[in-house]
Amino acid sequence: MQSHSYHPRELVASAWRNRALLKASIRREVLGRYRGSLMGILWSFFNPLFMLIVYTFVFSVIFKSRWNSQNDSKTEFALVLFAGQIIFNFFSECINRAPSLILSNPNYVKKVVYPLEILPWISIGAALFHTAISILVWLFGYSIFFGIPHLTSVYLLFVLAPLILMVIGLSWALASLGVFLRDVGQFIGVITTVVMFLSPIFYPVSAIPEKFRHLIYINPLTPIIEMTRDVLYWGKMPDLQAWLISSAISGVVAWIGFIWFQKTRKGFADVM
Repeated sequence: MQSHSYHPRELVASAWRNRALLKASIRREVLGRYRGSLMGILWSFFNPLFMLIVYTFVFSVIFKSRWNSQNDSKTEFALVLFAGQIIFNFFSECINRAPSLILSNPNYVKKVVYPLEILPWISIGAALFHTAISILVWLFGYSIFFGIPHLTSVYLLFVLAPLILMVIGLSWALASLGVFLRDVGQFIGVITTVVMFLSPIFYPVSAIPEKFRHLIYINPLTPIIEMTRDVLYWGKMPDLQAWLISSAISGVVAWIGFIWFQKTRKGFADVM
């Protein structure tokens, strides 16, 4: 029986070895989502653009919301909210799909020799494509309302690195659990909804009473969302200490998730 390495370098080494397959699979995943539609892949641009327009109208015109009471900008709330929503959408898309990654590809388990560990990478690659389009839409909106985006925007990939690492670890764990416990997919849908409202997407952290504020920072999405807004909207450098802590935690989550996946993958064929 084939043995599978648990070494930390295998977290990315397998994806690199199978990069041609990974690239082709991500492309097929992205194009497959829009197959048969009249506008095709253009929907990946118009969907976030439509959402940004809706956020701007609803929160700026109807609710007259302000993120900062000292700033009278009508579009600030929409852009700040949308920046946080981009992060959550990436997290939610990957996590909600993870429990079905193995179940939806039984042929890869039973009939062919396939590097199953790259399936979460395929899901993440497709989600990153849509995240990149959403970021371009955000930058487009910022350019219209406020002018040239801040140079600190170039640090966004640096900010997203811990999030990607955490999501791949959770995806490995959930993909494996989804094979043995079919209720995981339903449970995760509830959890992601709870995480959305416990993340500072629709409100600033400063709006939380001081005695409860530490609970918000337990949420691993909070520092990522805050740093994303810092580099995109506020023009600030990312908080290095918060980034290092997030990276360390995400690295541990990724490794634990990978170990769990490698240890349990031998039982996939028997269960399916």
